[in-house]
Amino acid sequence: MASAADAICSFDDDGAVEISPCSRTTTVCVMDASGRLGSSLVHRLLHRGYAVHAALQTDHTGCFDDELVKKKKVSVFRSDLFDYHSIMDALKGCSALFYSFEPPSDHPTYDEFMAEVEVRAAHNVLEACAQTDTIHKVVFTSSVTAVIWRDDRTTSPSSSHDIDERNWSDVNFCKKFKLWHALSKTLAEKTAWALAMDRGLNMVSVNGGLLMSPDLTITNPHLKGAAEMYQDGLLVTVDLEFIVDAHISVFEDASSYGRYVCFDRVINCYKDAVELARMLLPPSQTSFLQTQIQSQSQTPSFEETETMVVYQQKISNEKLNKLMVDFDTALQLSR
Repeated sequence: MASAADAICSFDDDGAVEISPCSRTTTVCVMDASGRLGSSLVHRLLHRGYAVHAALQTDHTGCFDDELVKKKKVSVFRSDLFDYHSIMDALKGCSALFYSFEPPSDHPTYDEFMAEVEVRAAHNVLEACAQTDTIHKVVFTSSVTAVIWRDDRTTSPSSSHDIDERNWSDVNFCKKFKLWHALSKTLAEKTAWALAMDRGLNMVSVNGGLLMSPDLTITNPHLKGAAEMYQDGLLVTVDLEFIVDAHISVFEDASSYGRYVCFDRVINCYKDAVELARMLLPPSQTSFLQTQIQSQSQTPSFEETETMVVYQQKISNEKLNKLMVDFDTALQLSR
């Protein structure tokens, strides 16, 4: 009987390929490759010359069944994050893992129980990496919500400097205010770091801002506490292309270490907040949110928005920006 991680499909290219900086035999795994970030990572890695094991929780393979993939080299695996052996099958022969958690189909929403699910998944994946002979680096996708949430984030002595990758969200604070996304990301990332250090794994994490997408809505769990993030100068977003580049950059740069806060836009003024609201809400609700933002920002009328205060940015991605200065985003296969 086939295992849960049997390869669903495999494509290869027999043409001669000149690849830099990775060799033709460099194989990496992307898990879970079914989400927007994971599937985009697969395509970009193929474009840069890597062979890829795309590990999915479901049988959804359509996003890889196109001409681009067929001309490169990708194997798609069906992997259950709670089945250790299926994870091992997907990792076999890979030198690195790009890991991003996607909620399972039977538990799709972030609630008080999601932390346990995400922690178990992170534990299984990192333990499997430690048991392989080939995995040399793990790129772990986390979130800025695992960085910013604590009661003293703007009042403590440390608040005199920007929040960055050295900061961690407070677990008790997250529980108190039902910040389930932040709680899950914080506990899962801490679990991953504990295992990586215990097992001697080379791991880096990318703590991304709110991932922008056409189907983004106000129900996105990252946005719980958005008004507070906005007022504290901590509401940040990231485009898909930028966060994909960030993942590849921290993987390819041998000097990368630790955590990297990743965003390319700060939402800290009324104009940007309303623009984001228009993306998140149907038109009928946008005017209501404008009123809420004005009220919370102590702006008495729409006419006064031109002179509204711009909240000071209090989060830094300087570490990542320095690393990515020389990153060649256009690098691709040449024929």
